Amino acid sequence: MTAGPHTVLLYDYVADVVERRAPHREAHLAWIREWVDGGSLLSAGALGAPPAGALFVFGDVPAGEVERFADGDPYRAAGLVAGRRVLPWTVVAAAP
Repeated sequence: MTAGPHTVLLYDYVADVVERRAPHREAHLAWIREWVDGGSLLSAGALGAPPAGALFVFGDVPAGEVERFADGDPYRAAGLVAGRRVLPWTVVAAAP
């Protein structure tokens, strides 16, 4: 990851996400891969064990694109995302 402007998307999951996510997991992961392959999404993953949310790191893209990602996520459509935040993130240091 390079230093510079990025945008992060934070999800808060519903309490029973682990029990409810199985039918939607493959579509969710395919959605993520599509955005990674397109070059906008740099990194993604669950937060916590068991997961309480997720973090998505986007490159220098408009917040509207990040919102479009979140709106199209199968986890959101299935009601697994209880809340979300889109925030700018200025990276000042990163390993090569």
